[in-house]
Amino acid sequence: MSFAIKIQNEFDRRSERVKCVDLHPTQPWALLSLYSGTVCIWNYQSQETEKSFKLAESPVRCAKFIRGKDWFIAGADDKMIRVYNYCTAEKVKEFEAHADYIRSVDVHSSLPYVLSASDDKLIKLWDWEKGWECTQVFEGHDHYVMQAVFIPKETNTFVSVSLDSKTMIWNVESPNPKHVLEGHSKGVNTVEFFVTGDKSFVLTGSDDYTAKVWDYPTGNCLHTLEGHTNNVTSVRFLADVPNGPLIITGSEDETIRIWNATTYRLENTLISKFGRVWSIGCLTNSPQIVVGCDQGTIMGEVKNA
Repeated sequence: MSFAIKIQNEFDRRSERVKCVDLHPTQPWALLSLYSGTVCIWNYQSQETEKSFKLAESPVRCAKFIRGKDWFIAGADDKMIRVYNYCTAEKVKEFEAHADYIRSVDVHSSLPYVLSASDDKLIKLWDWEKGWECTQVFEGHDHYVMQAVFIPKETNTFVSVSLDSKTMIWNVESPNPKHVLEGHSKGVNTVEFFVTGDKSFVLTGSDDYTAKVWDYPTGNCLHTLEGHTNNVTSVRFLADVPNGPLIITGSEDETIRIWNATTYRLENTLISKFGRVWSIGCLTNSPQIVVGCDQGTIMGEVKNA
């Protein structure tokens, strides 16, 4: 059985590079972070922009919906974090969070926590119930921290990746990493945590043109996904899809690739008509994906070929 990505809709903003995509858990909305400094909410069913927010004159590299609130949070190259109510367009909070570009933000699934990662080599934990106080700073990476994401199923744990080629596992209560995963030969850009059956895995994508699957409990590299011809910029996991689970990878080689998450076989390759791929947004229980590229956004559905 092979898979294809059926292209449903295209949202073409050719002058604006899409650096990050996040999907709303209940609404048909994609939150798009644009290199132009704008964040917009795109309805991928109606193919219309619901809201648009001009946040900065510098690139906005990351934005996430905050579940349980009508908020989104965004980080930009001007070192600022901004929180907006997307229903009222009110700015909830704005503060300088880092000393350099902010590469990623992530929102805890049940606690009032946000992680931010930056080119200042730091990861910070913010608590919005304490007035957005920074409650912990995590040091250990030797280069830009490209992404930090909370690990679902575990209240106090997260994983980070950096251009120092390392993947680190952390506890939010300690400033030092618990484990370091090493195996990529160049910087690591992106990370995803996933569970299949009773096993837990870490998935990473790197400037060495590969993605790697790691056994979470032991830190051993189980498999290397090879085939991309440029930097791997986004990795995602789809659980509840026909004949799944699947791994999706995006790259600066202008392709999106679908891999079987059990056998690691390459199932299909989609060539992006909008240039380099920067971010893939998805929900683990849905076959839909939204892909952010140099020149626009692609909406697709993963289905049997």
